Amino acid sequence: MRLPVAAFPVALTFLACSTSPAADSPEVINPTKLPAVGTVDKRFQAYNVEMVEVTGGRFWRSYKDIQAGSEGKRDTRGAASTPAGMRADLYEYRPPIDLGNARLRKLAAALGPAYIRVSGTWANTTYFADAAGPAPKTPPQGFNAVLTREQWKGVIDFAKAANAEIISSFATSPGVRDAQGVWTPDQARAFLGYTKSAGGKIAAAEFINEPNLSFISGAPKGYSPSDYARDMAVFRPFLKQVTPDTVLLGPGSVAEGKNVAMPANLGIVRSQDLLKATGPVYDVFSYHLYPAVSERCASMSPKGGTTAAAALSSEWLARADEIHAFYAGLRDEFEPGKPIWITETADASCGGNPWASTFLDTFRYLDEHGRLARAGVQVIAHNTLAASDYGLLDEKTFAPRPNYWAALLWHRFMGTTVLKLDTERKELPVYAHCSATLPGAVTVLAINPDRNAAHTLSVSGDAERYTLTSGALQDTQVQLNGRVLELGSDDSLPELRGIPTRSGQISLPPASITFLVFRKADNSSCR
Repeated sequence: MRLPVAAFPVALTFLACSTSPAADSPEVINPTKLPAVGTVDKRFQAYNVEMVEVTGGRFWRSYKDIQAGSEGKRDTRGAASTPAGMRADLYEYRPPIDLGNARLRKLAAALGPAYIRVSGTWANTTYFADAAGPAPKTPPQGFNAVLTREQWKGVIDFAKAANAEIISSFATSPGVRDAQGVWTPDQARAFLGYTKSAGGKIAAAEFINEPNLSFISGAPKGYSPSDYARDMAVFRPFLKQVTPDTVLLGPGSVAEGKNVAMPANLGIVRSQDLLKATGPVYDVFSYHLYPAVSERCASMSPKGGTTAAAALSSEWLARADEIHAFYAGLRDEFEPGKPIWITETADASCGGNPWASTFLDTFRYLDEHGRLARAGVQVIAHNTLAASDYGLLDEKTFAPRPNYWAALLWHRFMGTTVLKLDTERKELPVYAHCSATLPGAVTVLAINPDRNAAHTLSVSGDAERYTLTSGALQDTQVQLNGRVLELGSDDSLPELRGIPTRSGQISLPPASITFLVFRKADNSSCR
């Protein structure tokens, strides 16, 4: 049955009277006794602002614009910033994002501390104009876009306002190479030098965004693992000399393992070959996680997509584990003992699917964070903060989407210590962390992806309950305990009100997500 759009306590009463909850495991979750199994970075929940957003250029067209027949295909501004080999009609021109916008800064700050990653395929071919004044009208030869000092200073100022540290990458296109095709550090030196002089720092960096996708990366034609290793032999010593505190991430690959998003015949270079060629060079092992290709890129990979009907299935949610297992295996083989960061992720590559901006994708968003924290991932950077369909915020108004509210709840309730649950249930994913703010307290996250039936969870101890639902799964509005989450007239965040819940069996409505905060758990791992 479908949960009615009504006040949450009424909905719960209706379910208790009229719905037979699905039979669930009788094990009782006792938050007091859950042992710690690991920790995540305090900036675990991160986000991307693509370099092309900062410079202005052509980024993924939204489905609204596609359906409305906008002029994105005919607008040739920033045409050079369309990645090589990609269809131009998938993109539309965007002016530089306003990182000084008060709403944007306020909403980003509410997720801090965080990492902001400014990178993406476009960063690989972006020229840094290390001079005062406007950007050149056209990029220098070997580049596709221009980043000005003023634009980068805007990133530095935004990061400070949002309590975020910067992750980035460097230009690796023909414009930064010598006559023999070897990468040279002049552009990177200017970029890092200006960053420091402007009061900023690069906390972590990948050499190149997605080096295994050489056919769209902007690297020289035929760029091989041996070329990559040759360049890395120049880049790593340079980075460690100029900015020794910057964490070197890599390789930052994508689209490999089970359920790969893109077929091998597109020219994907195996990460295994990149890692073999370089040897152990990274401080942190990084990869990108996209369980599918979005509808706008379906022609690239006809078998790599997914559907809205599958968005709550156990198979879909488990893809994060399957992809992680592949990359964790490479880490164990080539970079043993190194932490793992995911520096890009969303429901699908190429701007996300049409439902990425709706409550339907919130199940994946939170489940992915829960299961990957449990697997030991230290940082997850969602793509993007506010661009295309997968943005946490609407790209035009910066209004919060359902995934933003999910991110805010995670930030408020889920701390850095990960706790072990005795049982795992595919039909009802459940995760537990120490509280983000209350010593000794525990938060349990229970996700009921069943569209038709309530499920029960047995807990020991009283809790505060915060349940997310929506009138329809593909709504862009979400309710917390039956109240619509929305900004105040001054863009203030709403009060997040919990419902007191007694120890015992808790009924979780169909298609709902619940945080249970056990303030009095007194868990020794959480003190």
